[in-house]
This record gives sequence, C-alpha cells and structure tokens, in this order.
Amino acid sequence: MKTKPKQKRRIWIPIVILAAVILLIAALVPIVVPAVGKWFTDQENEIRDGWEVDVGDLIGVDETEQIEICEAPVESSITVLQLIPVEIDQDGFTYYDTSVQQRIRRMLDRGHTAAADGHQWTAETPMAVLNPFGTGSNGLYLYFETDLPTRVEYTIHVEDERIPDFTATAADSSGEEYSTAHEFQMIGLVPGETNQVTMTIRGSWGNIRQRVRFTIEMPETYSGYDTVLEVTDGTSTETQDEGLFTMMRTNGYLGYGFLYDNSGVMRYEMVLEGFGMDRILTYGDEIVTCVSSNKLARINGLGEVEQVYPLGDYELHHDINYGQDGTVVALAEKIDAVDVEDLVLEINLETGEVTELLDCKDLMADYHDQTRPIKGTDPFFWQVGEQDWIHLNTVQYLPDTDSLVVSSRETSTVICVQDVHSTPAISWMCGDPDFWAGTDYAAYCLEPVNDFTWQYGQHSVEYAAGEEEGICYLRMFNNNYWALSSRDDYEPDLPEGVCTDLYGSDEDRSYAYIYRIDTNAGTVELVESFPVPYSSIVSNATLHEETGHWTVNSGVAMVFGEYDADGNLIRQYSYDCTMQGYRTFKYDYQGFWFQ
Repeated sequence: MKTKPKQKRRIWIPIVILAAVILLIAALVPIVVPAVGKWFTDQENEIRDGWEVDVGDLIGVDETEQIEICEAPVESSITVLQLIPVEIDQDGFTYYDTSVQQRIRRMLDRGHTAAADGHQWTAETPMAVLNPFGTGSNGLYLYFETDLPTRVEYTIHVEDERIPDFTATAADSSGEEYSTAHEFQMIGLVPGETNQVTMTIRGSWGNIRQRVRFTIEMPETYSGYDTVLEVTDGTSTETQDEGLFTMMRTNGYLGYGFLYDNSGVMRYEMVLEGFGMDRILTYGDEIVTCVSSNKLARINGLGEVEQVYPLGDYELHHDINYGQDGTVVALAEKIDAVDVEDLVLEINLETGEVTELLDCKDLMADYHDQTRPIKGTDPFFWQVGEQDWIHLNTVQYLPDTDSLVVSSRETSTVICVQDVHSTPAISWMCGDPDFWAGTDYAAYCLEPVNDFTWQYGQHSVEYAAGEEEGICYLRMFNNNYWALSSRDDYEPDLPEGVCTDLYGSDEDRSYAYIYRIDTNAGTVELVESFPVPYSSIVSNATLHEETGHWTVNSGVAMVFGEYDADGNLIRQYSYDCTMQGYRTFKYDYQGFWFQ
C-alpha cells in the first residue's frame, strides 16, 4: 500500500501574517495616537449640550418673562417650585447668559411682593425654589420675612449613619447680619436623600425667636457623581479646618464642581457650561470662576450669574488669579494655535475687556526657537502636533512690583516676570540650573544654598512675601516627575527618587515644598517638605496660613487630603475620575453662603 508523501508545513505563512500585523500597527500609530490624544484633550473644550432637568407638574407660564412655573419633583413638607426658561431645550441655550438670569431674577422679585394664598412668605411657609438660576443642582433658594431683624441658622439631618449633621448660618443676600427680609441659598442638602431641616431664627440679642422644621427629598445629582466619598483617617488627630473641599476639573465629569464637607459628603454640585473651574476668586460677596474653556462668570451667593466674560479667540488653561485694580489674570492660549499654554490674559471685571498681558514667546524668544512640537512618541503624546514648549500651569500677580510669578511645568521652573504692564523682563528663575545651562537664561537661575532635590513638573505654586525686603517663599506641589516633550538636546542627571513614569509605583512620592528665596543674594533654600501620594501631573498643595494646615490633591492617584502643619495626614478622601482630577481647594465660603 502506497502512502502519500508528507507535505512540508508552510511555516512562513504565520510569520508573514505577523509581520503584516506589525507593519499595520506601525502604520496606524501616527493616526491612532493623535486621534486618541485629540479626543482626550477636546473634552476640556466641550460645551454642555443639554440643560433640561426633571420637573413636576406645570403650574403656569409667565408670558412676559417666558418662564414656566412648575412644582419641583421632590417630596417635601413645604411647597417647592421650579422656574424653567421655555427655551431650555433649544440649541445654544445656557444659564450663563445674563438675559436669562435677569428674567429669572424679575420672577423672584415679583414673588417677593405678591401674596401667596392670602398670606405673606413666612419661615413656616417660605418661597422655596429649587436651583432657580441653574448653577447649583442641590441649592434651595428661600425667601421669607420676619417681624424683627433676625438671622437664620440651619441644621440638615439625614438618616444615613455615614452622613453627619450639617450646620451653618446663612449669609443673607442683603449683606446684613440681621434682617427682616431673608433671601439666601441653602447649602448642604444631600442629593438623593430625605433631608430634615431645622431653621433657627435668632434675634440680634442672641435669643431664639422661632424654630421651624421641614423635610425635603432631594433629587439625585445631575452628574451621577458619588455623594459620599471613601474616607481614610491619618495619624494626626488635629481638628480639621472649617470649609468645603472644592473639586475642580474632575475628568469624566467636566462641567461640574463638587463640594464636600470634612466627612466626605457632597454638599453642593455646581453646574457649569463645561471645563470645570481652575480656582474660585472672591470679590466682596461674589465669586469669579471659569464656567467653560473660554468664559468666566461672576456669581452671587444665590447662584445668580451677575456678569459673563467671554474670552473671544482664547481658551483657558490651568489657572486664574487676582490681577490689579478689579481685573483677573488667566493662563490661556489662542484657539487652534500650534504654540499652546504660553499666554497670560488680563480680564477687566467691569468692562469685560480682554487683553494679552504676557506672551512668553516674546519674553523668551531665543528659548522658544530651541523647542519643537510634540511627537507621538513623547511623554505627553496626547498633545501631538502642539508646541507646548513652556506649559504654564500657575499664575500669581504681585501688585507691589507689577510682577507675575508663573509656573512652567515643561521646564520644571518657576519664573518671576517684572514690569508686566510696561516692559516685561525676567527677574529670577527657580529650577534646576543644569536645564538652562548654555542658554541665554542661565544667569537668571537662583543658586541653591543647601543640598536638596529640585522640583520637577511642579504645580500650584504660591508666592508669599517674606519677613524682610528681598525675601519671599514659594509653596508648591512638587510632582517629582521628569518629562520633556519639546527638546531633544537635553538629558538630565536625575537624583535618585525622581520618577519618569506617568503612573509610578507604590514607592514613588510627590511632595509639598516650601522654598525660601533671597533675591538680594540670588539664592534659594528648601526649608520645608513632606511626602504625599504620587501624581505625575496636575495636583495642588495649598497652605492655610492661619492654621498651618495643607489641602493636597494628588490628581493621578485620585485622592485629596488635609495635612497638619508638620505634614502629617489628618484625613484622606478617594474619588473616581478618568485618569486625573485637576485640583481640590478648601474654601470656607464666608460672606458668600455662610456668615
């Protein structure tokens, strides 16, 4: 019997297929990487495309103001209304439009003077409107009158044992401590919970004139974000500072600001057009903050938008701060420009005028010419094609010297620029001098006076004046992460412990740093530091100067916490996001929401 000869295996076929797959992947990388990067960064520029919310039964429509009056979809022992602009479902609608806000304000003002079923608004039967101005999903607007001047203290209780009582004294919109007409936004109502509210109406002599109770079952958050965070106590037993942790630009939830108390309970969900704030600036009893990537707004304690500041051809990036004489300074870039994150704008809060205060391309033209656009193989590949040559991430204006202190992440350097309203010029630079060796800027570098590891990739730099002329302090979140995506001619000799990995390991740490700078001698000294959870990018470490406590957000680690003056953790909070949460500050909101 004959047998067929064995056929030779064609082992070259899988090899050819594998090679073809490798070539295909290599060919797609230049396409896929920029596309993924573009998708990720474009999230910050998106504008909210829907403002509609659940409402209860329609009561009526004010034809003059084009506002629907509805019952709020809540179970409550008091009557709670909603005021809904009739065009809320139309393209282009936004609550960050002063004409919309003024219509709502006129409705509320008419309600103040109108009798309700034959009686005035009282503490037992207040005029109650859920989030009338559309800027805070769980804010409850209240208006009522009392016979004598009083103030309103309130306590919010829920049955969930994880959630302690929340007590505050309301800041009345009149600005007076005691008043007969009370108009305020109640802050602290927990979304998705039945809130039992006790209002204590107290006279100017301290006597309790009235105590009123009501219940309200609040709707869930608009964003779907967690109302209670995971909390871990640290080794320090110090009492935490009063205030609300304010989470800003939480990726995956852009367009919101989340405010949590010391127990990790959400007490306010701020609703924005997009982006997610960079900082909250207080002006009198109002605040100014980012509400989208190219718009600021001035907002009062009721949640009412008083003024909007469109930025035209600019987009915000990373920080705003106080400027001179009623202005705000803001880090920005030109829309669709190749050079990014290298401009400082000045916005006049009265006129809304926007001007370029500083263009780093002019200030440091020689260095700019040594840099290149980002490649798909660089550490910050998601910005491929952009020339992020300096990457400013913090700005602070110093009125006494007409100077700006800016933090440059890409160069791991803090730069002081003097005479910014006349002829801007570099005053000093705080960063590893080796980076600037051989450039025209080496002479500006401060010299170290003790042995320390320089900051790398720092964020949230704060300048503080020193005890004598020429002395100052810099406080910052030292990410302790080295990456460079704009030059090919520099390789650092990094000290041990400096990380080059975006996500790091369990052993890697970032730090809170304080430098003491002597501009007379041209020196810098590291005078304080303590380790915090590692975060390669974003993040902040902010000192409360009166208590010495630090609020620290490690954005990539997705935790923020409060530390005592010795750098010991008091309490830490874990949160969810996509890759990173930008900043968490702690504000007391005194004079804005609370007395």
